[in-house]
Amino acid sequence: MPYPKKSLLKRVLVWRYKHISNKTFIQILSVVVGLLAGLASVTLKNITYFIESSLERGILFSNYGMYFVLPIIGLALVYLYVKFVHKEKLQHAVSSILFSLSKRKGIIAPKHIYTQLIAAPLTVGFGGSVGLLGPAVASGAAISSNMSRLFHINTKTRSLLIACASAGAIASIFQSPIAAIIFAVEVFSLDLTMLSVLPLLLASISGVLTSYFFLGNEALFNFTITQDFEVKDTLFYVVLGVGTAFASIYFTKMYFGIQKLFKPFRSPKYKLLVGGLAIGIMLYFIPPLYGEGFGFINNLLDGKHAVALGRTPFDAYIENIWVVIALLFGITIFKAVAMTTTLAAGGAGGIFIPTMVMGSALGNVVAKVINHSGLGFAVSESNFTLIGMAGLIAGVLHAPLTAIFLIAEITGGYALFVPLMITASISYLITKNAIDHSIYTRELAQQGALLTHNKDQAVLTLMQLDDVIEKNFKPVSPDMTLGDMLHQSVSKSTRNIFPVVDEKKALSGIILLDDIREFMFDTSMYDTTLVRNFMRNPPEHIFYGEDSMQQVMRKFQDSGAWNLPVIKEGKYFGFVSKSKLLTAYRRELINFTK
Repeated sequence: MPYPKKSLLKRVLVWRYKHISNKTFIQILSVVVGLLAGLASVTLKNITYFIESSLERGILFSNYGMYFVLPIIGLALVYLYVKFVHKEKLQHAVSSILFSLSKRKGIIAPKHIYTQLIAAPLTVGFGGSVGLLGPAVASGAAISSNMSRLFHINTKTRSLLIACASAGAIASIFQSPIAAIIFAVEVFSLDLTMLSVLPLLLASISGVLTSYFFLGNEALFNFTITQDFEVKDTLFYVVLGVGTAFASIYFTKMYFGIQKLFKPFRSPKYKLLVGGLAIGIMLYFIPPLYGEGFGFINNLLDGKHAVALGRTPFDAYIENIWVVIALLFGITIFKAVAMTTTLAAGGAGGIFIPTMVMGSALGNVVAKVINHSGLGFAVSESNFTLIGMAGLIAGVLHAPLTAIFLIAEITGGYALFVPLMITASISYLITKNAIDHSIYTRELAQQGALLTHNKDQAVLTLMQLDDVIEKNFKPVSPDMTLGDMLHQSVSKSTRNIFPVVDEKKALSGIILLDDIREFMFDTSMYDTTLVRNFMRNPPEHIFYGEDSMQQVMRKFQDSGAWNLPVIKEGKYFGFVSKSKLLTAYRRELINFTK
């Protein structure tokens, strides 16, 4: 029965082309995408809450020692799902979206819609110290990508709708529509024009409305500012900015360090066993590392640090404020460790919310140190808790504007706007100078697959090497005679360059038509002169799967060549010509900017 469905879709598309302009249709789709992304976020939160509440009511969680076991159970369930259902390695949510935008024309497999809705709640619900924002964005992006393909949306608009999905997901989780739009612009490198702002705005609004519809006025953070910014506290916010910058650098280095530490484990079983035990031990000593950590943040904002810390082996000393400060600083240190261990062990989740948890702990620590230093200073611990979150978001994600507007919207106003700007900008500037790329973008940048606001670089990133490789060159053997080369290759070729390939298909060199032109009519050399006598080395090689388009363009510029051979897995694969490369660049530039 597939034929009637295709016929119906075709009729719908024809009707749309006749009656709805492309601009209006994109705006309608942005609303739908925002609603669906918001629905995915709400579903994700509810599934996770169901698992957590079930464990809290059950026998397992009533035993304090089960902290050692729960993460292993969760990771094992994710492992079984990935092995038998998903059947491919889980990728970092936001990074995989960015890669699909730059190298796969925004195409995301349909299974990514539901995979995140299953794997992330299992990870977080059983104690994995990661967030749900990344999976929510990934699920929404997959919905948007497949909807775009269904309605035959072009690549550029598909990218915009994927960004709309991320805005809808973030707006739904935090109920902060402005920060959601800014996140999409900062992270997905969108051009801020009316063509992009309006769909993002519509998606963000629809995401928020979805959250209100299903969750009512329930907010993640119930906090009202009681102490406004005072100029005399400026220096302390500068100190907090520097502190969050160093914490951001630590967070990023720890992330890649632990990922590297887990690489020698070839079997996922060993990864989940070692990672699960490590997480369990950390949870035993530092219970707030369990799950996302929103309850921890709310308790700090309410001034309930004892409740935030929960039951620990150090309860006998909790009356000493410096013990509290040490424990909170321990959360700052170990949140990054627990989060990365969860991901490296095979769990699914995001880094955005763990960043907020770490920042809230650090901000609270700085405020407590100032207030109990004995120097007579007094600052708002709640305000520093909030601004600490902004500092970590700005530094770790390289998204200072998202950090500023997110915290401003969470607090319901702009009373802390000045200290937010001070801390977030200092944190971002120091971190950016120390680390060029964020956790989201570092590996993509190394692969040459990172889209940025630089149009030239973005166009090169969007280009595919396969689109410019030409294979209509006649290869010759180094032991072939001049006569055979002329009759078998030169006479049948429209090109003036000939790759010299040995019996193993490896490139030995090249021959230009100009190299043999003066000998072509000397028949006495036909049977006595071999191809290898005319062979020369190409000025450069292009390595398939290794060289980015930026590197390819640079090789043409440095060598001055018009044609360069492509090597794939050590064998000759074809040629790239400068003229075809520039033509493809101009075409992609037109598509990118129109």
